[in-house]
Amino acid sequence: MKIDWTALGSVFGVSLVATVALVGLFTLGVVGLTKQESAARAGGSGALARTGAYACFALCAAAVSYGIYLIVV
Repeated sequence: MKIDWTALGSVFGVSLVATVALVGLFTLGVVGLTKQESAARAGGSGALARTGAYACFALCAAAVSYGIYLIVV
């Protein structure tokens, strides 16, 4: 049995980058919601932070949905 180390390394690298990007994006969404709550307590609206947070969560959902699509199809 021969292992294609180049392909294995490529899969590992892409998986690592995708995982870090997805976790980072979700973290930005959580931070955005926290900033929105802080702005609301200070008397501001925090609409931009909330919108950015929702956009981050939507991109996370889209990435997960695309991954599931790739697995199923």
